[in-house]
Amino acid sequence: MREQSTRKMVYLSMLIAMGTALHVVEGMIPIPLPIPGVKLGLANMVTLLALYLYGFRDGLTVALLRVFLASLVSGTFLSPGFLLAITGAVGSTAVMALLLKHTRCFSMIGTSMAGALGHNLGQLFAASLLLQSSAVIYYLPILLFSGTATGFFTGYLLNSLLQQKSALPGEWYR
Repeated sequence: MREQSTRKMVYLSMLIAMGTALHVVEGMIPIPLPIPGVKLGLANMVTLLALYLYGFRDGLTVALLRVFLASLVSGTFLSPGFLLAITGAVGSTAVMALLLKHTRCFSMIGTSMAGALGHNLGQLFAASLLLQSSAVIYYLPILLFSGTATGFFTGYLLNSLLQQKSALPGEWYR
C-alpha cells in the first residue's frame, strides 16, 4: 500500500513538473494573432490527464500547483496575470471534472473544449473583478471562439497520446 501511494505521488509530481514547464514555455511562444489572453492551453492537457487518471482532488492539485510554480518561475506571482491564470485553472478543472465524472457523452476532445471555455469564463470573471467592470463581457465571443479551437487542439493531442499503448506506463492507472 505504501509503495502505491509513493508511486502515485511521484507520478503526480511528474505531471506538476510537466504542467509547469508547458505553462512557462507557452508563455514564451508568440501567438500569431495579436489577441490578448489567447494561448494554446498546453498545460491544460496535463490537468485533464491528471483528472482522467486520478480524479478531481488530484487534478485540482496539479492545476493549482502548476500555476503557482509557473508564476514563481516567470516572476508573475500575485500579479493580475497570476490571478487570471488561477481562476482559469480552477474553472477549467471544475468543468472537466464534472464532465468526466457525470457524463459519458463527451470525448476527451469535447471535455478539453469545455475545459477551455471554463478557463475563459473563469478568467473573464476574475478580470471583471480586477477591473471592477462588466465591460469585459464583450470579449466573450473572441474567447469562446479561440477557446473552442485551442480546446479542440489540446484535446486532440491528449487523445492521441492516450491512444498510444506505450505512451503512459501501466502503473499510472493504479
